[in-house]
Amino acid sequence: MKRTGRLTLLTAAVALSLVPGPVAAASPTASGAAAPYCYGEPSTPTADISDVKARFGAGNWMASLQEMYKRRWPSGEKLAIAQAKDKYWTQFVNTRSFEGFAESMMVAIHEETHMWDLDPSRTKWDVHIAAWINASQQATTVPLHGGFARREILPLITDKYSDSMDGIYLRDSQQGTYKLQGVLAELNAGLMGLPAVTVVQEHIKGVGASNARDIAATNLRYLLLYLRVAKDKHPDYWAQIKGEPKLRELVLTEFLRTAYWLEKSAPYTGKLGSPDADRITAANYAPANIAILEEFTGATVRRDTDKHCTV
Repeated sequence: MKRTGRLTLLTAAVALSLVPGPVAAASPTASGAAAPYCYGEPSTPTADISDVKARFGAGNWMASLQEMYKRRWPSGEKLAIAQAKDKYWTQFVNTRSFEGFAESMMVAIHEETHMWDLDPSRTKWDVHIAAWINASQQATTVPLHGGFARREILPLITDKYSDSMDGIYLRDSQQGTYKLQGVLAELNAGLMGLPAVTVVQEHIKGVGASNARDIAATNLRYLLLYLRVAKDKHPDYWAQIKGEPKLRELVLTEFLRTAYWLEKSAPYTGKLGSPDADRITAANYAPANIAILEEFTGATVRRDTDKHCTV
């Protein structure tokens, strides 16, 4: 979808801070990471929200949403406050039960992230983008320089792990034409939708959030492959974007952030993702993908259990 103004509801298939963790570290610089750096953000998924659940009803869902995330995931609370007056929330939020409400947060937070990121006051299509990262960090005016149709990455996908999303985002006659703007926007929204349900996973009983991990892994796949095609097929464009410090920093942040939330959500595979999410993640760490990430960002990322960190 081209979002030059307000958004429309995502297709059902989307059903898709820099605070370091675990200890303080320097944030990425324009040339990558000046020192070892780890992505992290505050979350307390075991915080008691039984009273929020007990009081929940169709008339207080926004207050419930903010209080739930205030206790468990402050980034979600701050986004909800920033977007509280958006009239489109009701298209995404299930108010029939608390369990349905918790499950609907994947799509609701995903979509409201799009609403914030792609608001015309912050984003100019294919020129520059904004990204709500967490409660304490939002990227703004990140240059894009246009780009090329994201469907050009299709020849590099030789498995079926992301096939359902490939059909929507790459093979679709309109979506496939979207450029770097579309790739980054979907990844950033997916990286809000995933924690939105990870921190309330015990209340999710249905399947409405069952591809949250797949969305994050797949959209990171698209970004890495987009960079590879840029270098190999569009050298002038590659040179342009590689010369943009804010874009290099955002790419590194999103890579580490994906690793962080995929690790946090890993125990809930099945409820929040299919086994394909881990298969896509393994493919994302193929040598060619890590090489392009490191060349583009100037940082060296870890491949061990601390994948959310640089070296």
